[in-house]
Amino acid sequence: MTSEQKQKRVLFLCTGNSARSQMAEGFLKDLGGNQYEVYSAGIAPVGINPMAIMVMDEIGIDISSQTSDAINKELLDKINLLITLCGDARENCPFVPVKVEKRHWPLEDPARVEGSEEEIKAKFREVRDQIKEYVQELISE
Repeated sequence: MTSEQKQKRVLFLCTGNSARSQMAEGFLKDLGGNQYEVYSAGIAPVGINPMAIMVMDEIGIDISSQTSDAINKELLDKINLLITLCGDARENCPFVPVKVEKRHWPLEDPARVEGSEEEIKAKFREVRDQIKEYVQELISE
């Protein structure tokens, strides 16, 4: 098996590249092994949300060294699967090469939830668990 033949190059895209796409990147890196080359990016990156780091750390996945990056042509040219995690990213993603498979995982933005710290943390955990399910489905294909 050569890496060119088998390795999927996956980009998770959302608006701010702060929570959902960061968690998805962390899960696929952790669960997917060397079958995947994994990236995440945002339409307008704002940095990684500390709550995303915290809820991933709770389950033993460290995403604190990941970076919040802007989508760019070089990234789009190297991937073969683009997964958008919000409607804004799906609607506003720049030109995607025809060779790239596109999927959409509709996930609520936990960073936009208002309430107590515990309520916000609960939403981050809920979205984290949804992302894990999506990633496990992707790996099992």
